[in-house]
Amino acid sequence: MTRYLRLIRIFTGATLSAQLEYRANFFGAVLASLGEVGVALLGIAVLFGQPGTAAVGGWSFHQALLVVGLFMLTEGFISVFVQPNLTKIAEAVRTGSMDFTLLKPIDAQFGVSTRYLNMLRVTDLLIGAGLTVSAASHLPVTPGGVLTAALLYLSALVMVYCIWLALSTTAFWFVKTQNVSELFSGVFGAARFPVTAFPVPVRAFLTFVVPIAFITTVPAQALTGTLSPALAVASPLVAAALFGLTRLFWLKAVASYTSASS
Repeated sequence: MTRYLRLIRIFTGATLSAQLEYRANFFGAVLASLGEVGVALLGIAVLFGQPGTAAVGGWSFHQALLVVGLFMLTEGFISVFVQPNLTKIAEAVRTGSMDFTLLKPIDAQFGVSTRYLNMLRVTDLLIGAGLTVSAASHLPVTPGGVLTAALLYLSALVMVYCIWLALSTTAFWFVKTQNVSELFSGVFGAARFPVTAFPVPVRAFLTFVVPIAFITTVPAQALTGTLSPALAVASPLVAAALFGLTRLFWLKAVASYTSASS
């Protein structure tokens, strides 16, 4: 474990050194973050902007704002940690550079998941955290609710990572998977709204087919004390199941890998 933590520290230092050379990119990333949060806030403004609308799908304005904050926080997690690494799998398979990853004396999944960071998008994390804290300050939260929400949100991040890794791993067979990330981003956009705001069929799809509800809605419900015990138990179980299945899928993909140089 100490060895892997040391590698993460080395990877982070190298990434920071490379990215801080281009400071103008940071301002572009800030504008992109502000644009994304503007779109998310515009969505709930439209929902609650109608006269006499105090709640949508059983959610008040600040409860819905809490979901937006968690959405931006997750966007930041994807932009900073997940996307910079997993989108490179297809290129590594296509060019044969995956050989070097597999030959290194570390776990290959760890290597492809932690090598790069996009620190330019750390503003997404800050904006998401700020919105979450601001919304929670207007709600009757409890210490127990905060702890439960934190644990369920960690489960949500595991789910996000597993979905991205599973989709990216298909590159071992299909090579060109550029549209995979766009597909996930399109579906994930629904997470900026409480899942109960959607019609029942869409709600079922976002809960049982694509676990979008577990990413933002369930932690928000835990924080506000409206989460059912069944969903509280289901979230970590779904995360654990996804992690196990994704690990097996990754190992199968690596076993079937044939170097582009062979």
